[in-house]
Amino acid sequence: MNKKFLSILVSACALGAGAVTAQEISSSELQQIQASFEPDAATKALQNILMGNANLRSLALNHELEGQIDHYFKYRVDVKGITNQYQSGRCWMFTSMNVLRPTVMEQLQLNDFDFSHNYNYFWDIFEKSNLFLENVIASADHAMTDRDVEFYFKTPINDGGVWNLFYNIAEKYGVVPQDVMPETAHSNNTGQMSGVINERLRAGGYALRELIAQGAKSKAVKAQKMEILKDVYRILALCLGEPPTEFTWRYKNKDGEICTLKSTPKDFYRSIVPDDYSPDAYIMIMNDPTREYYKVYDIANYRNTVEGINWRYLNLPNDVIKQAALASIKANEAMYASCDVSAYYNSQTGISDPAMYDYEALFGIEMSMDKKARILTRESGSSHAMTLIAVDTDENDRPTKWEFENSWGPTAGHNGYLTFTDEWFDEYMFRLVINKRYLDAASQKAAEQKPIQLPAWDYMF
Repeated sequence: MNKKFLSILVSACALGAGAVTAQEISSSELQQIQASFEPDAATKALQNILMGNANLRSLALNHELEGQIDHYFKYRVDVKGITNQYQSGRCWMFTSMNVLRPTVMEQLQLNDFDFSHNYNYFWDIFEKSNLFLENVIASADHAMTDRDVEFYFKTPINDGGVWNLFYNIAEKYGVVPQDVMPETAHSNNTGQMSGVINERLRAGGYALRELIAQGAKSKAVKAQKMEILKDVYRILALCLGEPPTEFTWRYKNKDGEICTLKSTPKDFYRSIVPDDYSPDAYIMIMNDPTREYYKVYDIANYRNTVEGINWRYLNLPNDVIKQAALASIKANEAMYASCDVSAYYNSQTGISDPAMYDYEALFGIEMSMDKKARILTRESGSSHAMTLIAVDTDENDRPTKWEFENSWGPTAGHNGYLTFTDEWFDEYMFRLVINKRYLDAASQKAAEQKPIQLPAWDYMF
């Protein structure tokens, strides 16, 4: 074969069909780009404004929306009180508990109530530590550059999670009232403590890999893992306090009576959750246009306890999700939900709408992407969990706007709540947990499918 032809063939195979060779910016191209910026009077005025004001949102704010979106709702779940997660990533835990709070207040005839998030946070981090170590042991024969191993060591533990993590922890350890195990400086601001735990886990995980590589027996590996977990427990106990195994709680009910409750965390949990509170009755539904609808997906290893359930969801079109959510709210049942909270959110008014900020008009550029493109390019994704509690509808009972109960304290948004338009729902809402009874027949049938498993490092998670 001709050597020149062979060289061309090899080059073509290396580049792939239709491949474009990378090109530097030439001087002529740079001149074209520079010439496209015309510093006329209007442009200079805009430049002066932008160079002197770093708050792009205030400059891009669409004032035509002012007064067009109110905070009144035709259907609203009976909720009361706003919680505050402070400087922590426990929104998923707060939201899961906020869904249950009204039930506790009704059962015990309370004016207000909150759970101890510190109690469940302790066990969440402890169990995540154990899961990390078990994953390290299971993958000890894989290279450190293996994608799963890299994922494990990148963040051994963190505050993040979704509803199934709350369910796993609550089922195993129960829940307690806030007064039984109050918040501490480190539960409200978790960064530094998490950093120490991660450093200890990485060192311990690496040592376990070395021990296994040297041919250690399983008994020795387990003993070493136990020593690491003892250290994690010590850090948590010093920073958060030790969780109670039983408690006596005194409280005042609506009538002013002083009451005493003696219980264990697991018994208290059983007494306040609905009888059908389990993945058999409740399901996460999600709108992910990058994947096929009416399919169930399971995210591998996305849990906190080794024996717990993974993050699992049914992918549905937005209109189907909205009808189910509307039915749940009408039945006075709030829902765990999560979204891309910062997208087009006006923190001053507590309103989110895709037209809230007009960056295209401000800069004179085009920025449009649909939801699928935003997900695939990592421009958008679910970043925060809140409780979906209200919906407003038009004369045909079609949703026009919705409301979240947030966990950023009563001064955030609109008195602690966040109103978002139905158009924003389409673009930036991702998932919610709902009782299957509110799904239509097609969705209920789809929920019975064997799930398709996705990796925990998938672009969506």
